[in-house]
Amino acid sequence: LIPRVERSRRYLFVSSGKPLDQKDLKICASLLHDRMTEMVYLKPLKTFDLNYKPEDWTFIPLLEEGPQALRKASDEHGFGFDEQDIELYVNLFGKKLKRNPTTVEMYDMAQSNSEHSRHWFFGGKMVIDGKEKPTSLFKIVKKPYVDSKPNNSVIAFHDNSSAMHSATHPNPISVLIPTGTKDQPGKMEEKKRDWNILFTAETHNFPSGIAPFPGAETGTGGRLRDTHAAGAGSLVLAGTAAYCVGNLYIPGYELPWEDKDFKYPSNKAYPLQIMIEASNGASDYGNKFGEPVITGYARSFGMRVPKFSPKDSPAAKGEMERVEWIKPIMFTGGIGQIDNLHIAKGEAKKGMLIIKIGGPAYRIGMGGGAASSMFQGENAEALDFNAVQRGDAEMLQRVNRVIRACVELGEKKSYRCYPRPRCRRKRQCP
Repeated sequence: LIPRVERSRRYLFVSSGKPLDQKDLKICASLLHDRMTEMVYLKPLKTFDLNYKPEDWTFIPLLEEGPQALRKASDEHGFGFDEQDIELYVNLFGKKLKRNPTTVEMYDMAQSNSEHSRHWFFGGKMVIDGKEKPTSLFKIVKKPYVDSKPNNSVIAFHDNSSAMHSATHPNPISVLIPTGTKDQPGKMEEKKRDWNILFTAETHNFPSGIAPFPGAETGTGGRLRDTHAAGAGSLVLAGTAAYCVGNLYIPGYELPWEDKDFKYPSNKAYPLQIMIEASNGASDYGNKFGEPVITGYARSFGMRVPKFSPKDSPAAKGEMERVEWIKPIMFTGGIGQIDNLHIAKGEAKKGMLIIKIGGPAYRIGMGGGAASSMFQGENAEALDFNAVQRGDAEMLQRVNRVIRACVELGEKKSYRCYPRPRCRRKRQCP
């Protein structure tokens, strides 16, 4: 019986001068391993036993100590809560539920509250130069959809992805569907299905700037999850990827507008590193999952340009400002298909079972929403790195097989699929 298998990597360092000291080894380790999910061993392992007792869960004394109890817990556990988070959980547990939250619940909240959980900001008021605008960013984005009605959209602005009717709608097309049971294989049979075209997109900017490879791979993984979770479940077909970064400063390829005096934040990767490693991360995840990247783009820009000034206030003559993608854009889009029978999730009912499927949950991806919303440099570098999730493409492929099996039931499905909010490793299908 083999109770456990782990993968390890061994490196041999050869020094031309004095032997490497602890400082040198620490620098090497930071470049070669992921401190959030891996450990460094200076000698070969003889046992997997860590002699570590898991920490017990506890109640956070919110009712007794007020908001300060949540702030203290956030500092101790690295939740990364900001004041908006604190206010939200004080209202939820203190005023609505009238009980103390547990550390387990707060870990779940901290992981679920990722960069994308702040997308509702787009529905907020826009105040520019002290003047409130009559519309919001979200209304501007929705305007073409609203003005084009009636149209062929079947899912728009209310789910994890959008979908529209295909050219053959309402006439179904012939597809091959397996007929096996849950525990027995079966032959493929021709069935009629009315497939809709599905597309989803997301950015993973903050994580890709802090840790480009895992930031981009979980961007791809999260977008794949969004494709799966549209309606009552859908199928993945292909992906796109795009990157926007600052000046690259490619060695031996100097460009006239690249200013060598430009400084970059210490907690961000350099643009060239982001361009290379983010691309590798997104492609690595897609390759391991089995989704081809079929199109995309890459852009870099950074210049000093004449400073913009509102019409009602004259600009200072000759004043310049730096314009650059300091915080990168990592865009990932996905193409899929969804059965017209499955475009609505349906309502959850009392008595339904909640099932979570997925891989191990690491102590990562904590407080990504708060971290990504801060001004540059406000957050501690350790918390920024802690806020980046890690990918597990092989596990998502297993989840994909479960979702696909559910989708292929067609009209015989007996489930409702809801994504676990902003998590790359788990799903729940009541």
